[in-house]
Amino acid sequence: MKWDLHQAIEGCLRHGIGGIAPWRDQLEAAGLDSVARHLRDAGLRVTGLCRGGMFPVGSKAAWQKVIDDNRRAVDEAVALQADCLVLVTGGLPEGSRDLPGARSQVRDGIATLLEYARPAAMPLAIEPLHPMYAADRACINTMAQANDLCDELGDGVGIAVDVYHVWWDPTLEREIARAGRERILAFHLCDWLVPTTHLLLDRGMMGDGVIDIPLIRSWIERAGYAGFYEVEIMSRDNWWARPPDEVLAVIKERMATAV
Repeated sequence: MKWDLHQAIEGCLRHGIGGIAPWRDQLEAAGLDSVARHLRDAGLRVTGLCRGGMFPVGSKAAWQKVIDDNRRAVDEAVALQADCLVLVTGGLPEGSRDLPGARSQVRDGIATLLEYARPAAMPLAIEPLHPMYAADRACINTMAQANDLCDELGDGVGIAVDVYHVWWDPTLEREIARAGRERILAFHLCDWLVPTTHLLLDRGMMGDGVIDIPLIRSWIERAGYAGFYEVEIMSRDNWWARPPDEVLAVIKERMATAV
């Protein structure tokens, strides 16, 4: 990405885009207080802060560091008046093959974080990631798993639905309906290219791949979601290499024709 966070805020204003979902590394580089003032002055809605999570670890000391970092993420989300803090849950600890154990740590981590997030009125949005990331990025891989965690943990936790990660799931329509308006906290858009040349950094612009985005959108809207649509295109060799104003113009065009 060729812009820093302040430049991205100004780009959104130029293109008439009313919301933004920053990442914490961008926020750190630009400065929390400075960004918070800029966002307030710009009148942009922060639809989510990405990311907290990464709970599974191999030691008590590492666990405490993770919890402390997630509490800082809640504080940052509150300072930005974000709609939610997105959780990328984390995969297997280094050297581990215990997938059920990792998922148990995720459950415990979210439960612990909820004790801090609830008094701050900051919703936590579990983002299920495609199973290709189960080992290193997220061992919560389906809407059903995310819904089960929401059932167990109660108020204050919901789901971020990213079409890149869930489009393949044969139970997706049912699980979106199960989540409903109260649980769906964010809706992320991009496309799945064939062939995919990089599992993390080769996402496609909406309409360039194989995801039936209008169908998934219809399920999301039928479930009662009426929030922003967040375009999240990690594309090292294509869209990130282009002038950002060009990218935003194409996004607006594709929102009208491919979503």
